[in-house]
Amino acid sequence: MPVRLRKFIGTILIVTLVIVYALTATTLATVVLDGRPAWAALLYFFLTGLLWIIPAMFIIKWMAGPPANRR
Repeated sequence: MPVRLRKFIGTILIVTLVIVYALTATTLATVVLDGRPAWAALLYFFLTGLLWIIPAMFIIKWMAGPPANRR
């Protein structure tokens, strides 16, 4: 697959991931955090704010492609 196409697909995947993840995390927060103390909300949003990086990292690694064999 050409690099430009791989980067285009990866960009669309990352944007989709961020949108779906943000909506899911926010919806889940309204259910889980109802009536909880402020520190629980802070911890929840801190962890969910960092958790999306893991799948994005794999998408970016795929976008970069296999390492070039240079001699």
